[in-house]
Amino acid sequence: MRTQHSVIVVGAGPAGLLLAGDLAAAGVPVTLVEKRPDRISNLSRAFVLHARTLEQLDARGLADGLEKAGRPLDSLRLFGRLSIDLGTLPSRYNHLLVIPQYEVEKALERRAVEAGADLRHETEVTGLTQDSAGVTVEVRTSGGQTQSLRAAYVVGTDGMRSAVREAIGLPFPGRSVIRSVVLADVRLAEEPENLLTVNAVGDAFAFLAPFGDGYHRVIAWNRARDVPDSEPLGLDEVREVTRLALGHDFGMHDARWMSRFHSDERQAPAYRVGRVFLAGDAAHVHTPAGGQGLNTGLQDAANLSWKLAAVLRGHAEADLLDSYQAERHPVGRSVLRSSGGIVRLAMAKRPWTLALRAALTTFLDHVGPARRKAVGAITGIGYRYPAPRGAHRLTGTRVPDVALAGGRLYEALRGGRFVLITPEPYAAAGARADRLAVQRWASDRRTTVLVRPDGYVAWAADSADAAAIEEAVTAHVG
Repeated sequence: MRTQHSVIVVGAGPAGLLLAGDLAAAGVPVTLVEKRPDRISNLSRAFVLHARTLEQLDARGLADGLEKAGRPLDSLRLFGRLSIDLGTLPSRYNHLLVIPQYEVEKALERRAVEAGADLRHETEVTGLTQDSAGVTVEVRTSGGQTQSLRAAYVVGTDGMRSAVREAIGLPFPGRSVIRSVVLADVRLAEEPENLLTVNAVGDAFAFLAPFGDGYHRVIAWNRARDVPDSEPLGLDEVREVTRLALGHDFGMHDARWMSRFHSDERQAPAYRVGRVFLAGDAAHVHTPAGGQGLNTGLQDAANLSWKLAAVLRGHAEADLLDSYQAERHPVGRSVLRSSGGIVRLAMAKRPWTLALRAALTTFLDHVGPARRKAVGAITGIGYRYPAPRGAHRLTGTRVPDVALAGGRLYEALRGGRFVLITPEPYAAAGARADRLAVQRWASDRRTTVLVRPDGYVAWAADSADAAAIEEAVTAHVG
């Protein structure tokens, strides 16, 4: 590896795989190290892709294949009363996609390897040091050998117990919110009425989702049974909690796997220390409520990857990397609040919390703008990034998959390029043509918009001449 132009990604979960694939596709030498063996695990708890994540995967040519493998869900019911229609989402993906995390990982791993990422399994990080010129990562391989790897930057996507986060001395403040949650993969004698089945009654909560291979994942919790994660778990206990929460255990049988876990709410105070970054569960963990953990991690990776590529290829100054913290840390904090709020309301039992839940449910059911804001936060399409003072109102906002004269936006974003949408003629000359796609609106719209590789507005103007466009392109694209 050319050290001064390379990246080491630690952790081959979804965020690490997407990040490594993006960097490799951009021509950045990238090594992805993972302490687990070379196999896709079915032990993950994530089963939902939200609209914003599907848009990001569409920009990488992966969404269509995942849509075929998963099952769309166009509505949600929360707290037994609140029905949320996802069909009105302003997105090409106006639904949830129910799909096991391992299917997402398979697609992302295939893309990363095909793009040229160096993927090393059974390679565990044992130490990390950095200096002004780069980062040295000490690793131990399956045979017990130790090696030193060197790169310009390191990204830790190695989960809640991140070795990278520990090595750079960052705390992970927070607490366990739900303890002794039970997990099981079971067959059901009776198929649930809904694709996703979720409910809470009293002290019990349960969630059912299909794998697509005849098995269902059960995630259940009985607040009255607080035991260590090491306590043995039997199918009878899973059945009992499910019956308490859902009123029925659907004849579950033939469990192929069962376990306990505890769910934490934690966030690192910084996503960057020098040349080392954190993303995904290494940076933040949340309760499973709302299915936001996997999605937030993938969107972290999409935000960081193009910035690292731009800096390492000499198209942007290194201070661009500061915007990763400024843009993604507030999103992680918001997800902690929303997922935590959902689980606390779902498990409400005191009279005042039950009254609060009823009032909130009624409010969201009748006030469209509030409901749309809540749905925008959960699905990721409602977030916007900070914009400089005096910037156009669109700057920092997510761009939907708008129609262009030459197709649609998220097809034009493939390849990690900026997209300039302009009513005025503009030609990207020389090497810049590899970094910038120029498109016209399919309509007669006159606004000029420069879209970042992650689908957010870098710059916009209601009317711009050739000089203004050139200035903006030079400033952002290089």
